Amino acid sequence: VMRLTKPTLFTNIPVTCEERDLPGNLFNQLMKDDPSTVKGAETLMLGEMLTLPQNFGNIFLGETFSSYISVHNDSNQVVKDILVKADLQTSSQRLNLSASSAAVAELKPDCCIDDVIHHEVKEIGTHILVCAVSYTTQTGEKMYFRKFFKFQVLKPLDVKTKFYNAETDEVFLEAQIQNITTSPMFMEKVSLEPSMMYNVAELNTVNTAGESESTFGARTYLQPMDTRQYLYCLKPKQEFAEKAGVIKGVTVIGKLDIVWKTNLGERGRLQTSQLQRMAPGYGDVRLSLETIPDTVNLEEPFDITCKITNCSERTMDLVLEMCNTNSIHWCGVSGRQLGKLHPSSSLHLALTLLSSVQGLQSVSGLRLTDTFLKRTYEYDDIAQVCVVSSEIKQS
Repeated sequence: VMRLTKPTLFTNIPVTCEERDLPGNLFNQLMKDDPSTVKGAETLMLGEMLTLPQNFGNIFLGETFSSYISVHNDSNQVVKDILVKADLQTSSQRLNLSASSAAVAELKPDCCIDDVIHHEVKEIGTHILVCAVSYTTQTGEKMYFRKFFKFQVLKPLDVKTKFYNAETDEVFLEAQIQNITTSPMFMEKVSLEPSMMYNVAELNTVNTAGESESTFGARTYLQPMDTRQYLYCLKPKQEFAEKAGVIKGVTVIGKLDIVWKTNLGERGRLQTSQLQRMAPGYGDVRLSLETIPDTVNLEEPFDITCKITNCSERTMDLVLEMCNTNSIHWCGVSGRQLGKLHPSSSLHLALTLLSSVQGLQSVSGLRLTDTFLKRTYEYDDIAQVCVVSSEIKQS
């Protein structure tokens, strides 16, 4: 059994000395004449030649394990009904990797049966390749033997995720990916496959001269133990947008799909399990801002638009009250009826305010009262606006 992997570059161990030493320039000349060294850089350990792997080497989760199996008849007799079976034993299951389950009629002396097996590694830990051969001798005796080849599957990447919930029902996902192998890897693709509720936008590129360029540069190599952060923005689809404010409990966001290449183009791929987040709780009534200006003039009215969502399972009869603060004054009638609001329903309110103090001011003082239960919901520090003098020209 021989594992099929890409060859590696030959490692040359330089032996040199100073010219004033006894050997003089002998060692340097020998390295220059050595065909395995890099011309002009003979003292570097990296050679020009490729070498075949001498052992199983490191196998990482997500890579494809390929192996060449050869059964050779070393005797001087013809054997019959040869059956070669290759199984891969993991900690949780046993997989049959043989390409064919049919027996070979006969095998002549000095002939062999060859087979190549492939398996995408999906578990970490100890793996055992079990090769079993059964055959019948010329005398009719049935023979059987097995060989075991043990190897370890290591974890190539460490993936950590963080969720950030925006007031606009958007969800920002930060994925931290660390290369925990001993060699650099080329990150071919890191994408997020969203669940049926969301559309995703990748925030890992910048627009330069009309072209999208990766924030990590043209060569997206990840050195050993280095970490890279990817950012994604998920927005609820139109059919779920109205319900986004009343979703409770654990929701499924999607899963990350990571593809990389290592030594001489060996490919690996990992998919995370479904990422889940705890939806933020908004209580019985959620109030969010749809539109609000960033900068307003002192003592001049400005408009905002609020969205009120009934997150409870009962119908509400709401009354709106507006309470002035030291800096923010509400323009309009306080105590007006908003009418009945059914579960999971929303309504939009256009309100007018005026600020009497300059600087960064907080919009506060909204009160919603449910007349059915006589319960009042207070909303302060809803948003902030920058108040400037009307004499200052806004940019």
